[in-house]
Amino acid sequence: MNYNNDSRIVMTLDAGGTNFVFNAVQGEEEILEPIVLPAKGDSLEEALNMIIEGFNVVKSKLVHQATDVLLNPAPLTKQPVAISFAFPGPADYENGIIGDLQNLPFFRGGVALGPMLREKFGIPVFINNDGDLFAYGEAIAGLLPGINKKLEEVGNPKRYRNLFGVTFGTGFGGGIVTRNGLHIGDNSSGGEINRMRNRSFKNWDTEESVSIRGIQREFSKHTGTDISACPEPKEIFEIGIGKRKGRQQAAIRAFEAFARDAADAIANAITLIDGLVVIGGGLSGAWPLFLPKLVGEMNHPFDTMSGKPLERIETVAFNLEDPTDYGKFLTSTSKVIPVPFSENMVNFDPEKKIGVGISRLGTSRAVSIGAYAFALNMLQSGG
Repeated sequence: MNYNNDSRIVMTLDAGGTNFVFNAVQGEEEILEPIVLPAKGDSLEEALNMIIEGFNVVKSKLVHQATDVLLNPAPLTKQPVAISFAFPGPADYENGIIGDLQNLPFFRGGVALGPMLREKFGIPVFINNDGDLFAYGEAIAGLLPGINKKLEEVGNPKRYRNLFGVTFGTGFGGGIVTRNGLHIGDNSSGGEINRMRNRSFKNWDTEESVSIRGIQREFSKHTGTDISACPEPKEIFEIGIGKRKGRQQAAIRAFEAFARDAADAIANAITLIDGLVVIGGGLSGAWPLFLPKLVGEMNHPFDTMSGKPLERIETVAFNLEDPTDYGKFLTSTSKVIPVPFSENMVNFDPEKKIGVGISRLGTSRAVSIGAYAFALNMLQSGG
């Protein structure tokens, strides 16, 4: 799963609603200056030609060893072995077919993007959701191996092999990695956490609260202002921490509402997954305002008919960005117990711990590394 010394090259694309950003990855590092082309066009044909053009430019720079634009000055001598990138859904990612997109309205009725690129470039093509690739990148080279390395350093025998990645931004995305494998699902719909029911607004999906618009709605509600005049979440965060003048309590309450609804969805998901949680996306930088509340909500017990509280999740969640919580998370609670009817002893850890932390790679780099690793893993397995 470690590809940081791999010499193979994979061409990548970050497909947004505004721009297509192309690059090439080798050894888990982007090796070209980004090639940016507009995502908009007047037709599907124009949009597809834009994607082909972008990959042609990348390939040309690789083939001709254009070292003047390389971040790594060493000349490149190898052809790319695959194309791998994130593209918006809904989609049949396994077969490379894109469905009806909102941000790219020319994609309608099923567009065989993967097969088209495979025919044009003669190499395997892999397309995934950005939430999936974000989680995979953090599992390969980010939070997951970092935590396991730290546990080893402090002498704790516990190791983690499962990771749930979520992205907070314009929308609410998710991806699942279980024991080195990316969970796609039978219909390319695995990890779609945005479709969970909203805790605060029962007929809404969670994304209506766990998103930029959710924070702005709450801030507008608490300030009595029109949402059209609402500041951006970065400004609301700065108001909340006292860096910018404004209604500080309204900003704090907006992020608390965001954290409460995010925690409910994440707790539901992690009950099934049982692993670490990593958070990325444009809103992740505001973690000082939302992460303590989010972890606290994950640990807040249910009420029961008997009156006895029931743990919200079977594990205990720790805030990996809080030094005290992080220290408790790393501390081993294992003990030695006897094997019945035997003289042998075995280790047993009675505490079930999970950690919730912020991206160690940055969202864009995690997606890029995830795309790269996914392609090489699929080539290795013959997928």
